[in-house]
Amino acid sequence: MSSNSQFVTTSCYIVSRKSNSKLYALLGSCVGVAICDQIANIGGLYHILLPKPTNGDSPWEAETYASTGMPVFLQALLDAGAAMERLEATIAGGALVGPVTRQDLDLDIGGTTVDVVRNFLHERGIEIIKSETGGYFSCRLELDLSTLKCVIEPIGIKPNAEERYIRKLSPENVDMLIVNVRPIPQIALKVARIIHSQDYHIKEITNEIKQDQVLAARVLRLSNSALYASPKKIESIDLAVLKLGERRMLQYILSTSMELFYTETENGYSLCKGGLFQHALFTALVAERVAQITGMISPDIAYVGGLLHDIGKVVLDQYISHAYPLFYRRVHEEGKPLIDVEREVLGIDHCEVGYRLADLWGLPENITEAIHHHHLPERALINPQLTHIVYLADLLVSRFRVGVELDRMSTRELPERLKLIGLDPDQFPHIIDRIPWKKFHLELLEI
Repeated sequence: MSSNSQFVTTSCYIVSRKSNSKLYALLGSCVGVAICDQIANIGGLYHILLPKPTNGDSPWEAETYASTGMPVFLQALLDAGAAMERLEATIAGGALVGPVTRQDLDLDIGGTTVDVVRNFLHERGIEIIKSETGGYFSCRLELDLSTLKCVIEPIGIKPNAEERYIRKLSPENVDMLIVNVRPIPQIALKVARIIHSQDYHIKEITNEIKQDQVLAARVLRLSNSALYASPKKIESIDLAVLKLGERRMLQYILSTSMELFYTETENGYSLCKGGLFQHALFTALVAERVAQITGMISPDIAYVGGLLHDIGKVVLDQYISHAYPLFYRRVHEEGKPLIDVEREVLGIDHCEVGYRLADLWGLPENITEAIHHHHLPERALINPQLTHIVYLADLLVSRFRVGVELDRMSTRELPERLKLIGLDPDQFPHIIDRIPWKKFHLELLEI
């Protein structure tokens, strides 16, 4: 991808004049809309998460929803100098991201969002010159600002990529991969245990930060970032703790430390650079939010479970990299669950490998259990609420932040799994509605 490409994340839009740059969005059930005025040399791209607020009032930014965001996007184009009568639109996305179940068909979030967008454009006389919506595959919508032309292409492997044979792993092979994996930073283990016990003195952690120049610099950068804007510059770790708060500071240190552990190959489980870590961090943030919404478990512990749930993929990532086309075809084209493909091809899945690694690290039992059973949460016995919340967060991120990693989770057992933790399936759209995806994207940029 060229360095002058700009990513438009969920619940965001960018409007620009002609330039030597490109805007792009990665779309699954989300919908992307590009609108251009070829005479005024103005174009924009908008990445829409949901059709409209479920309760009539949006708790987040208007741009999260097609019904409230499309007027904002259109006004931004007009304010930039575009003329209504010259506008032309391209629409993409709104797919049923597989494996597709009755639950997906009933929700039909993507299809409903497409309908809202089409109706909005039709009512204002804006011509739709290209539309590729629906279907079962994720896509990339790109607006070339030098020509104000759009390209829609599927997300996936390179054409003619060769499928290569891969040997099943023996128990000895698995043990060797675990032993040789990049060591977890000790401060990450310490913080994970501190958050779990909720019995700590923040001074212990700040003293360790001060001894790590890279970590200290990143903490100070965060405390002075736009997310925590302050008229006075923060120049010490102690002041940074006061500014961020102990809880957020601990989460930030854990996430920053784990970013080094999540380093991965170009063609393993990731579909983009840094995909495994991006997915892990988003899952942590969503798990924390779901825990807050449900009130079932500590949001801090949910954050740790979400951040660590896929550590088994880090162990297997390099081993599967040369067989990436095989995994991609089985998961994305044939619609098989990733853990089934892993067991078939490798003889073991990333959940089992992650469990072994977590046990080796001595992580708390409930976190280890969430890592082990996040694809099959009904098997959890120690803290089923935590495991179900990590499963739900993983599912949501796999559906609403596509093009990042290989896994595509099914909603087949979602209603039953929601009931096991006391949630009515009808609450699912409301949970989606209450997750601030745009804010989470900004937090990812600060890590």
